Amino acid sequence: MGQASGKEYWVVCPVCLKANPAGTEYCKYCWGASLGSQTPVPEEELERVIQSAKRNLRRRKITRRAVIIGGSGLLAILAALWFVFSYTDVLVPVRQNLNSNSQPGQWSMFRHDFRNSGVVGQTGITPDNSLQWSFQTGSQIHSSAAYSNGTIFFGSQNGNLYALDAKTGVEKWRFHTNSFVDSSPAVVDGVVYVGSNDGHIYAVDAATGQEIWKFKTPYPVTSSPAVADGKIFFGADDYHIYALNAKNGTKIWSFRTGGPVSASPVVKDGLVFFGSGVQYAYVLNASNGRPRLRFKMYDSSYGAPAISGSTVYQGNYRGDIYVFDGSTRNWLLEYELKPLWIQIWAFGLAPAPPVQSGFLWGLKTRQPISTSIVSSARGDQIFLGAGSNLLSVDTVTRKVAWKFTTGGNVRSSPALLDTMVLFGSNDGKLYAVNYNGEKIWDFPTGAAISSSPIVIDGVIYFGSHDGKFYALK
Repeated sequence: MGQASGKEYWVVCPVCLKANPAGTEYCKYCWGASLGSQTPVPEEELERVIQSAKRNLRRRKITRRAVIIGGSGLLAILAALWFVFSYTDVLVPVRQNLNSNSQPGQWSMFRHDFRNSGVVGQTGITPDNSLQWSFQTGSQIHSSAAYSNGTIFFGSQNGNLYALDAKTGVEKWRFHTNSFVDSSPAVVDGVVYVGSNDGHIYAVDAATGQEIWKFKTPYPVTSSPAVADGKIFFGADDYHIYALNAKNGTKIWSFRTGGPVSASPVVKDGLVFFGSGVQYAYVLNASNGRPRLRFKMYDSSYGAPAISGSTVYQGNYRGDIYVFDGSTRNWLLEYELKPLWIQIWAFGLAPAPPVQSGFLWGLKTRQPISTSIVSSARGDQIFLGAGSNLLSVDTVTRKVAWKFTTGGNVRSSPALLDTMVLFGSNDGKLYAVNYNGEKIWDFPTGAAISSSPIVIDGVIYFGSHDGKFYALK
């Protein structure tokens, strides 16, 4: 035993709290705890030091337990808040009255309304293929037109946004950007919103053509904007969809998809629906951009969705039509966990995984779909371009009812009238077919037609790659 001045000295093991003679290098009770840093104490102080060490040890255990319990509780609260924010609408409710739509008698945005219907309503007027007027821009026209208060708005690949008198075709003004204007404009409250391949979306005074503001993205904007409740929603080739303040162009939120967003969004009942250049279609909360549904399409989706009630119709480039319920939500980490679930199921260790969230039914056309899908007013029929065909699909039988074949690929989204379906083809013709798929007439232009026709007061408006914009009555 260690001694100094006739006294015995001890060192207390910090692990097992047992006394070892002073000078012991490793505790002989707990398999070698180092004692070199411990201060020797005389025998009469030994019991006090041991009891003090026990009290300190108890305090440390209590503190450690409190930290673990408190930290776990905090993490649980944060996880619960994250789940509530990401997977429910408790913190940021969906605004049911938030829709992108045209006013009566107007066609002020791509595909007319939040159903993406391409329908102007019952007019009682049946236009034929008589030319009322044409306007030459000198460059290809990919942009679909918008109509508001007697004026037609559209873009051209010469970089201009045009405003023409709808009755005469006389130019009112033009607004120049620094690249192609393939985006279709939207007109709301006297302001025209349009994207350009120069990476900007512009707000232009509808009466004068003067720039009000512009918003810069890193890459082209070919997506056509949707406007609802003072917000502008549009996609860009920088893999994002944006929501901007319509008055000043400041960003409210953005959402990254992982691929270019050239498809045009639709806003219905407080939700934003759109496809993308990756394998997914998305449904977001329009108020904050939080995802509600990510629906796997297995290929790029270039057309805007059609919506009937909560049912969403979306096509992809490999020719698949997917129909899903836009009001559903993904379960937690659905696409990350499902591959593991499938492997466990393959070994017979788990039940078969469910179909993806929201899926209702699908149909293979086996031809690239690059148009928007248009739903009839009753929702029992949808129309779309697939390859060189216009297809009619019966949503009750879930089969192709008929197809009308053209001489080129169909990239022009159909417009629906009382008695006919209108669409363009890369063979350079605008077609009118009845609801049985029989041709009524066609109108030849000098080049492909990829813009989608609109109809106002019985007059059809559309652009062609020959550089001309046409009005037929």
